[in-house]
Amino acid sequence: MATESANPVTMVFQPRVAQPIAALGERTEKFFGNDFKRWHQKVLFYLTTLNLARFLSEEVPIVSEGETDPQKRAAMDAWGHEDFRCRNYILNGLSDTLYNVYNLATTARAL
Repeated sequence: MATESANPVTMVFQPRVAQPIAALGERTEKFFGNDFKRWHQKVLFYLTTLNLARFLSEEVPIVSEGETDPQKRAAMDAWGHEDFRCRNYILNGLSDTLYNVYNLATTARAL
């Protein structure tokens, strides 16, 4: 009579996670005021590869001051952090003169 092995083979599959195409050190070229349409498309593509383009169209989520739900607070904090990243990626692509004009925008959407 055949007996089954004491060590059954277990197959482990690792999920594939999409990695951003743009390297973190890669930057878009600086915008000096010429060819806005081309620069805009490059920045939009760059933000899309970093999963940040949605912050250009989303409204700021509103959480009341006395909110005690930790999930809502964490979601708001995460949104603020990602919007900060998006805003600064855009500002980083501006010439110094344009940066001084637009750095007062409080959200990526306001830019």
